[in-house]
Amino acid sequence: MSGLAGIQAINVFGGMACLDVRELCIHRGLDTSRFENLLMQEKTVALPYEDPVTFAVNAAKPIVDQLSEQERSRIEMVITCTESGLDFGKSLSTHVHKLLDLQPNCRLFEIKQACYSGAAGLQMAVNFILSQTSPGALALVITTDISRFALADANAVQEWAYSEPSSGAGAVAMLVSDMPEILQLDVGAYGNYAFEVMDTCRPGPDTEAGDADLSLMAYLDCCAGAFKDYSDRVQGADFKSTFSQLCFHTPFGGMVKGAHRQLMRKLHKAKPEEIQEDFEQRLSPSLTFGQRVGNTAGGSVFVALAGTLDAGEVNEPIRIGLFSYGSGCCSEFLSGVATSKSQSLLKEMRIAEKLDRRYRLSIEEYEMLLSGKSVVRFGTKDAELDHQIIPSAWPVSGNGDLLVLDNLVNYQRNYKWI
Repeated sequence: MSGLAGIQAINVFGGMACLDVRELCIHRGLDTSRFENLLMQEKTVALPYEDPVTFAVNAAKPIVDQLSEQERSRIEMVITCTESGLDFGKSLSTHVHKLLDLQPNCRLFEIKQACYSGAAGLQMAVNFILSQTSPGALALVITTDISRFALADANAVQEWAYSEPSSGAGAVAMLVSDMPEILQLDVGAYGNYAFEVMDTCRPGPDTEAGDADLSLMAYLDCCAGAFKDYSDRVQGADFKSTFSQLCFHTPFGGMVKGAHRQLMRKLHKAKPEEIQEDFEQRLSPSLTFGQRVGNTAGGSVFVALAGTLDAGEVNEPIRIGLFSYGSGCCSEFLSGVATSKSQSLLKEMRIAEKLDRRYRLSIEEYEMLLSGKSVVRFGTKDAELDHQIIPSAWPVSGNGDLLVLDNLVNYQRNYKWI
């Protein structure tokens, strides 16, 4: 019986279009000095024919395509992790299962707990693998979330303030198995911290509300609390010396920097110079992709993991500490080991190259999308998607391996490959 479990493969999909967030901040008349604290460059903007299903499938397809038929047949669990669901009953995993043409002997379900959902899905899949109830089985865990700001949904643009530049879209697909070539989880090494708080919420399908200051305080409390629970369970765990790299849930880089600073001060009485040096060494690599796609909610901490493996130096096995936070709230600190092979396998996904290929929206094009006229809202019964709403964003010659939403007929979403 194998005692190993973790992430065998990982991929990030950052959509088909992006926006320069500095241009957006200037356009909105925001304080540029505060903008610097976001540590953001671009954000993914979901086009009208992109939805949580297309993001999920486009993230997972490169992983599934690498598998042999025998390996594909062993995917026995598909977990979608999202707060951007399309149906109050049916999970996104059913669509993903169909579009990836997976075997019918598969457990399909969805997890929702704000931005913590991805960590919850990973832990559930890992424990399925460790249980050995189906030796050799594989689990596919996919986080997928999009944020759509529409002018009609706000009394004033200013209400969005700094959440608009940082709110992005994206999906992370992870194949979980007993051959964890990307990240071997430290079994039993985790810490949780949870309490009820109304820092952010979605009281309606197309409505989001929250208290930014309260959310920041809850995030900081959970980071400290989850690591304390971790250190209580893991003998000798030390925040400064146990982990070669750190990956935190990243609403924006400044929040990560604040949580790291708090722990370094509280646990090690570190001075500003030491804190900054430690941040640059152990956390800045994790921002590599996050600062290009924005907050991807449930996938955020795994976008950070992919960024670490892409940008950091992994010449020998390293232990990585991960912190996941979901508003409302629940959080977890967990850890695992990556190797140089982890880095080479991650780079094969060419994530940065695909982000470079996104269409860069002008402010005028972005504002046109914000009008909301082209958005397919929750509960829409029938719709035809205008794939030429921004002609330059549509691939001229596709390879037939990119999924988009085609239309809705009697609530049924129909997709096509381009």
